[in-house]
Amino acid sequence: MCLFLSKIIFMKKIKVVAFDADDTLWVNEPYFRETEIKFCQLLEAFLPASEVEKQLLKIEIQNLPMYGYGIKGFMLSMVETALKVSNHQISIKTIEQILEYGKEMLEKPIDLLDGVNDVLKNLKKEYRLVVATKGDLLDQERKLQKSGLASYFHHIEIMSEKREADYSKLIKHLDIAPDAFLMVGNSLKSDILPVLNIGGHAIHIPFHTTWILEKVDIQITNPNFKHVDTIRQILPYLI
Repeated sequence: MCLFLSKIIFMKKIKVVAFDADDTLWVNEPYFRETEIKFCQLLEAFLPASEVEKQLLKIEIQNLPMYGYGIKGFMLSMVETALKVSNHQISIKTIEQILEYGKEMLEKPIDLLDGVNDVLKNLKKEYRLVVATKGDLLDQERKLQKSGLASYFHHIEIMSEKREADYSKLIKHLDIAPDAFLMVGNSLKSDILPVLNIGGHAIHIPFHTTWILEKVDIQITNPNFKHVDTIRQILPYLI
């Protein structure tokens, strides 16, 4: 299908364009990976860094149902991992250092990805724009305010999970049909597949760093799906 015809079909249906936040609008995952490396090196007296990394991931997965996604849950998982790999011999000073790593993450500046402001400015003239992201409520609200992007959005949805039922609830709240909803994000697992499965549209913009739990190996042939390399490349489909 030519881009012109594809564009007409998209513009005819879409009423709401929703954006993931972390690693779609601004940088996020690299900060977790930088902190993870420092944390694993900090505990090398007890285990090799690669083994500490495995233990941390295992504990993160176990803790997700309790803590959810975000920096605070990551901090608690690091502390728990430190206690486990050290057999509770870790020093108070090291625990303080781990907490400091987390605070440094919370204080990181918001680094917008290239083209975000221009794209949102153009799309706001034609569509209702929504943020649909998951994570810690306070942290995501903080990042949105620091980003300077809040005024572009009609609605902010901070989810504990991004499942089909969560998107269906959001679409119902927005009072639109699923095929009038377009999700833009970097995670095939969280941003793309659930939306396609309920009849919505989705555009995937990959980010160079992806958390292992967000990775999926799948070929998508759904006609409502598009793949682009940068956020600027969504504009030809919508304007």
